[in-house]
Amino acid sequence: MVLKQLPRKKIQLASKFGVVSMAPTSVIVKGTPEYVRSCCEASLKRLGVDYIDLYYQHRVDPSVPIEDTIGELKMLVVEGKIKYIGLSEASPDTIRRAHAVHPITAVQMEWSLLTRDIEEEIIPLCRELGIGIVPYSPLGRGLLGGKAVVESLPANSFLISHPRFTGENLGKNKQIYARVENLAKRNKCTPAQLSLAWLLRQGDDIVPIPGTTKIKNLDENIGSLMMKLTKEDMKEILNFVPIEEVAGDRTYGGMLKVTWKFTNTPPKDCKA
Repeated sequence: MVLKQLPRKKIQLASKFGVVSMAPTSVIVKGTPEYVRSCCEASLKRLGVDYIDLYYQHRVDPSVPIEDTIGELKMLVVEGKIKYIGLSEASPDTIRRAHAVHPITAVQMEWSLLTRDIEEEIIPLCRELGIGIVPYSPLGRGLLGGKAVVESLPANSFLISHPRFTGENLGKNKQIYARVENLAKRNKCTPAQLSLAWLLRQGDDIVPIPGTTKIKNLDENIGSLMMKLTKEDMKEILNFVPIEEVAGDRTYGGMLKVTWKFTNTPPKDCKA
C-alpha cells in the first residue's frame, strides 16, 4: 500500500462515512453513533493506519440529531482515531448545531460555475464560523472539462441519466461550455483551468477537489493554480455563465433528498 511507503505525518488523509448505498434513483444514509464508530474503525483497518486526518459525514441522516452524530465523532477525536471533522451537503442549521458540539474543520459542497446555490447562505456561515470550504464537482460533473461535449460519455457512466447531460438540457449546457471555451482561449488556458481558477479566486479558504483518472487532466488542473484572475475577469466570467441559463437540476432526482436544502436533523430532545 502506498501509505506504508510514505512518512505518515506528511500525508493528509481524508475519508468519509454515512452513505450505506447509493444509486442515481435512491440513496440510504445512516448517522447513528454506532454506525459512525463502526465505519471509522473499519476504515482504519482497511487503510492500515492509526488515524484519519479529516473524517467527513458524507451525507446527513435527517432522522438522527446531528448532536448524536458529532458527539460520537468528537469521541473519536479524543481517542486519537481522527483529527478533524467534516460535513458534506449539510444545511446551515445542521452546520451551526454540529459546530456547537465540536469545531467543524471543513464543509464539502457542490460548487462550480454551473452550481452556485451555496453562495447566499452556506459560504457566509462557514466564514463566520471559520470552516474551510471544499467544493466537489468543481467542473460541473466534468461538463466544464468537456465531458459529453468534446468527448463522449462511456455507456456505463452515471452521467448518462444526469439531468444536465440529457436531452435538451445537454444541448443548452453545451452552449454554455462554448462560451467558457471562448473566454478560456482569450485567457490562454483551458475551460477547466478557467473554471477552477474562478473557484480558487473566491478565497484562501477554498480547496476544490476535481476528480480525474488521467495524468494529463491532473497536470491541467494543477495549472489553474498559476492563473491570476482580476476582479474584472471574475465579473466577465459570470456574465458569460448566467446561472439562470444552466439547464437541469444539479443532481439526480433520487439524490435531491440528501442535498443541503433537505437535510435538517431533528432537535436533540425530539429524536424519533
